[in-house]
Amino acid sequence: TDLWYLYYDGSYIMTKNNNSYNWLDQGSSVCNQAQVGEMSDVKNVFHSACWNRSALPAAMLSRKNVSMWGVLKKCIGMELSKITMPVICNEPLSFLQRLTEYMEHTYLIQKASTSQDSIHRMKCVAAFAVSAVASQWERTGKPFNPLLGETYELLREDLGFRWVSEQVSHHPPVSAFHVEGIKSDFMFHGSIYPKLKFWGKSVEAEPRGIITLELPLHNEAYTWTNPTCCVHNIIMGQLWIEQYGNVEIINHKTGERCCLTFKPCGIFGKELHKVEGYILDKSKKKICALYGKWTECLYSVDPATFDAYRKSDTKRSEKDRKGSTQVADEDPDEMPPPEAETVQVIPGSALIWRISPRPDNSGKYYAFTSFALQLNELNAEMERVLPQTDCRLRPDIRALENGDIDAASAEKNRLEEKQRTARKNRSKSDEEWKIRWFHQGPNPYTGAPDWLYTGGYWDRNYSHLPDIY
Repeated sequence: TDLWYLYYDGSYIMTKNNNSYNWLDQGSSVCNQAQVGEMSDVKNVFHSACWNRSALPAAMLSRKNVSMWGVLKKCIGMELSKITMPVICNEPLSFLQRLTEYMEHTYLIQKASTSQDSIHRMKCVAAFAVSAVASQWERTGKPFNPLLGETYELLREDLGFRWVSEQVSHHPPVSAFHVEGIKSDFMFHGSIYPKLKFWGKSVEAEPRGIITLELPLHNEAYTWTNPTCCVHNIIMGQLWIEQYGNVEIINHKTGERCCLTFKPCGIFGKELHKVEGYILDKSKKKICALYGKWTECLYSVDPATFDAYRKSDTKRSEKDRKGSTQVADEDPDEMPPPEAETVQVIPGSALIWRISPRPDNSGKYYAFTSFALQLNELNAEMERVLPQTDCRLRPDIRALENGDIDAASAEKNRLEEKQRTARKNRSKSDEEWKIRWFHQGPNPYTGAPDWLYTGGYWDRNYSHLPDIY
């Protein structure tokens, strides 16, 4: 007899005996029973019920003996997606899984959906956009490049969403995703194709692709793009990450927009991690100011109060620089990040978002958050229902997660060669690659080229999927 228990929504217990699923109301009596295959929701409920992994099977291996200069010295100015990197430089996640970390702070979307004030909704959406990049802090490992046709799903009823993504293009690499709120309270979708370049001492990821959030209860849609991400000291020294650039979030119904600036580090490192900006009405009048750090928190405050504070802060900074004898290093790559500091809270401010604390063992496991630690979790029941293209089934990622660097490297090379061979065979036969879950089309709100969800993934009809592993 195969008997086990799963807690669902805190009040029901599901047991499995052979191939029967039984629902028990607080353990008292069986209130429903169905054979496998007769109740399709059972598969999805199980798949979303166990998210408790707090560690990986093996700790990350040291990269101290890796000569990045030997790999990258001939690649300055090249697109990094075309460079073969040693597997020791990777973290045990596919880029499709890394994208899923947008959803760690889903509660911000849900707060926006339930709010009756459009400015408050914009605050929540802006905080969600900032929180989406927060998990990249100290994440210096490179995610695996997805194979063409690779997919990833994540069903989290505890967080209120289900996610599906697919690698829809290999050259250029394009990842498409679609997320639905379990209660039909939002849709979140987009296509990402970052341009990665190596500039001698740093690697820069320039954002490409539109991100769209829809709130059906308000008939609203928001669009934006991510800031640029840069990893410094690739060759030697302490690795550190900064996000910089302008992000404009547009409410296409009201005309309101939020203009955020992710500050570059600056000469003395004072601006590192800072983000600030304004919410504007359709006539471009400042309604609210936002400020904080993408690694820590985001606050809102009256714009006049914020401008006055910023003006006085600028005067203080100028005075400090005049009185300082420190000689600035003009090369930010050589500048280590400053000591951690809290955001100086302006009187009258309201906290919108604060980052979730990372687990104590995060440094041992690729600087993963608790959310990231669970993304590649796999058990027998999951393996039974997942499509054969899911990231969790990739042998190179699985081997690296298990600490087997030799097997991970061999499998990575095998999969890349298999993908190249398949592409050559298609070109000889004029066979076209069939994208399964997405299609190209204009973004419904901006008109720009986008990848849109075709539908049908959650019907669990996975026939005729490609053999990519």
